[in-house]
Amino acid sequence: MPLPLSGPACLMGGTIIGSARCQAFRTREGRLKAACNLLQRGITNLCVIGGDGSLTGANLFRKEWSGLLEELARNGQIDKEAVQKYAYLNVVGMVGSIDNDFCGTDMTIGTDSALHRIIEVIDAIMTTAQSHQRTFVLEVMGRHCGYLALVSALACGADWVFLPESPPEDGWEEQMCVKLSENRARKKRLNIIIVAEGAIDTQNKPITSEKIKELVVTQLGYDTRVTILGHVQRGGTPSAFDRILASRMGVEAVIALLEATPDTPACVVSLNGNHAVRLPLMECVQMTQDVQKAMDERRFQDAVRLRGRSFAGNLNTYKRLAIKLPDDQIPKTNCNVAVINVGAPAAGMNAAVRSAVRVGIADGHRMLAIYDGFDGFAKGQIKEIGWTDVGGWTGQGGSILGTKRVLPGKYLEEIATQMRAHSINALLIIGGFEAYLGLLELSAAREKHEEFCVPMVMVPATVSNNVPGSDFSIGADTALNTITDTCDRIKQSASGTKRRVFIIETMGGYCGYLANMGGLAAGADAAYIFEEPFDIRDLQSNVEHLTEKMKTTIQRGLVLRNESCSENYTTDFIYQLYSEEGKGVFDCRKNVLGHMQQGGAPSPFDRNFGTKISARAMEWITAKLKEARGRGKKFTTDDSVCVLGISKRNVIFQPVAELKKQTDFEHRIPKEQWWLKLRPLMKILAKYKASYDVSDSGQLEHVQPWSV
Repeated sequence: MPLPLSGPACLMGGTIIGSARCQAFRTREGRLKAACNLLQRGITNLCVIGGDGSLTGANLFRKEWSGLLEELARNGQIDKEAVQKYAYLNVVGMVGSIDNDFCGTDMTIGTDSALHRIIEVIDAIMTTAQSHQRTFVLEVMGRHCGYLALVSALACGADWVFLPESPPEDGWEEQMCVKLSENRARKKRLNIIIVAEGAIDTQNKPITSEKIKELVVTQLGYDTRVTILGHVQRGGTPSAFDRILASRMGVEAVIALLEATPDTPACVVSLNGNHAVRLPLMECVQMTQDVQKAMDERRFQDAVRLRGRSFAGNLNTYKRLAIKLPDDQIPKTNCNVAVINVGAPAAGMNAAVRSAVRVGIADGHRMLAIYDGFDGFAKGQIKEIGWTDVGGWTGQGGSILGTKRVLPGKYLEEIATQMRAHSINALLIIGGFEAYLGLLELSAAREKHEEFCVPMVMVPATVSNNVPGSDFSIGADTALNTITDTCDRIKQSASGTKRRVFIIETMGGYCGYLANMGGLAAGADAAYIFEEPFDIRDLQSNVEHLTEKMKTTIQRGLVLRNESCSENYTTDFIYQLYSEEGKGVFDCRKNVLGHMQQGGAPSPFDRNFGTKISARAMEWITAKLKEARGRGKKFTTDDSVCVLGISKRNVIFQPVAELKKQTDFEHRIPKEQWWLKLRPLMKILAKYKASYDVSDSGQLEHVQPWSV
């Protein structure tokens, strides 16, 4: 097998080796020719990257393999020895499709990049739409799958969305117009309607963007424009998420091929939460085809169920956040739930607050916003926040509520007083390591202050991604994309000049997540992090390795350094070392990225993640309050103070009391971090000799049907 591509290859969109919809391969003669081409090169392991058509064809090719070999032998193109030597063909699939239309995986390669293109356009359009009080109808790709339309609608807070899997109910025309006019009456200056290109009604008749425009103009008289994004969604450089996903799936595919036996069925490597799994290829293909069959037969609930829990979860969350019932139809709980941001700002915090507020109101709670963190909490900066108050928050960076690093320890008496004065029955904390420490302090103060005996849950939000209990934090993906984009531009700035190495410092405190994953996404030659101690010998080895690479056709090098990876081996020290040792071969430049990693509009991933995980946190709070309703129950057990996060394939609530033993408090990081297992991959791609731990590689599982 060829070596994986790295460096400039990882920042290029599309496919360097080319792709085609090959009509010849649909015929046996074409597959016979393909088999002959593989045998001439001694290839019996095939990794196929594509959609369900490509993967179905690959599986058929594998089934026919022995027959194709016999036919080639009869034709005299190969001898009997070759038939025995190459008797088996192993096939592993990787799903590359921007539509995310393949069942069995939460995310296909290319989907996140397509969402980046869509959200960039929506953010730009919202500016002009707001200025002119316009309605915009945006058509996105998805002939048979509405994933792009659904997640885009969730990420921008669209007024209405049309999907193939979940058509609007009969009479939708009037319902949509009422919804648009209600939003305008609430002083909303724009309307966004997102349409999947394959959108249909309940009778399987197409719903086109032009039809929607005509309806809005005729019924409401609103100035309305249509934008069809088309193939712009396929273009551009891949996002950081897609680069890392493709790298992880590529490794898993190679391991699967190396472990395959003649009896191993063709499999596809998939993503379940944050966990790589292997699924039988044809089970996934069959379920994908079953979705289309369900839509054709107008069994739309089955279509949503077959799409999987991620799709169904997105759809349910969108419906809860987009449509507000009249106040007299919402049963009141007489509970006050407060939301607070703590720590440094992180892109996606506002999306999380919006989601919490709207889900809380839909559940019948009175929602309170606490401004300026625990400092503001102690001073009584608390106000009721309504449904429309959080409109348009999803795309805004930073923290609209305001956030500070102040811990509650010094102000426990004042905070308890405010909790009592505002009758706060539950608390949602959105923030980073300070939020985690604050939650521990509030939990410890329960014995002294009974006001803290309420359900409290934390949603991790920090660019550093250093909160115990979760593989991901809101804001880390946006920061990672900033680092990756900056590295791409920095490397391109040296294009056409002499050989040059860039030393780049990233944020993260003692947590090396941004440096390591940024290095993997940007094709770095080295990434220095606190979690993997290094000395002068390692630095010297890296310099020598890079010097040898630079003597070939490679012209640019990239080295990332986490800001706190070493007290003595500073960014300046590493820059000076590389500059001195590389004399005559390359020159050096350094760049400290700084707070630009905390700024900017949130990425599609952070908007979606913040929205969904915050909604889940509010559902937990509602369930806890329901338990205690009418009984005056005080919450004193550990399971009423939790951190909500993703761990491998599950979204789980973990009591902070249990997380304490998993925490390195001195360095503000978890004792075990999942991404460290990917560290050898970056070294292998940088052409170092390194071993990769395969103990955590996926085993073949069956596709699990999921019930809505």
